[in-house]
Amino acid sequence: MSDCYNELREMADQVRNIELQTILLHLGARQDRLDKNKWHTSQGCLSITPPQFMNWKRQVGGGGAIDLIMHLRQCHFKTAVLYLSNNILLTSVQPKSIIKHSCKKNQLKLPARNNQNLPQIVNYLNEVRSLPLSLLNPLIESGRIYADSRNNAVFLLLGKEKTSVGAELRGTGASFWRGMAAGSNKKNGGFYVRGNARTNKIILCESAIDSMSCVILNTCYMAISTSGATPNPQWLKGLIEKGYDIYCGFDADETGDKLAEKMISIHPTVKRLRPQRHDWNDLLTHSSSIK
Repeated sequence: MSDCYNELREMADQVRNIELQTILLHLGARQDRLDKNKWHTSQGCLSITPPQFMNWKRQVGGGGAIDLIMHLRQCHFKTAVLYLSNNILLTSVQPKSIIKHSCKKNQLKLPARNNQNLPQIVNYLNEVRSLPLSLLNPLIESGRIYADSRNNAVFLLLGKEKTSVGAELRGTGASFWRGMAAGSNKKNGGFYVRGNARTNKIILCESAIDSMSCVILNTCYMAISTSGATPNPQWLKGLIEKGYDIYCGFDADETGDKLAEKMISIHPTVKRLRPQRHDWNDLLTHSSSIK
């Protein structure tokens, strides 16, 4: 029991300082045109004075990321912490080793490789996430997935001419940390993986792990991670103009549905492909467990 409590407390410490605006945008809230401190949400209009918020209609307020999720999603503390950890990329809570060596705010600083930690990364992706070695090994050999000194799995985002424009980070220890390498520009590229054949069908997913899971379940597709539920990545228009058949495979929850709808309103040729469980990795691990 104490181990579970300590893990939850550590996770809470990591997510409690996420900016309120990041959460509001992630959940599809709309900023008031006249008053930038007001946000229109599913629970009504909120007044935001970070880190505090107030819902005057309901006479309910709070402070910090966890309280905001508890209010907006009407859930308990533990559920809120897990939601923040598993669904919102912590671009404002980067590992100290990355922040310390970053010279410029927008300069990309990828974490250094640490091959000694690679077995733990592979074990996590294979055993915990049910991703087969036949998919992982080529990606690792090409350097598109690697381990860093903090036992994070690093997934490279590639842009034009396959240049690195960022990286998704996923903790593989006791804490389920998620984040982006400092200076990542997910608007200019993404983590992608192909199925068994060349295809013009592309599924957009919310994370690198979901992209890989999706391709295992849909072998005739290519999958690209948008590194969060992003409705209009900069590179999407170019893929549509080249004739690719695009499917939005965001999570099967309120946020995923809302942002998929927004993507389709911007790009009407995009079609919704909703995972049958919460996300593609949930579906993959569930399918693997019943075989």
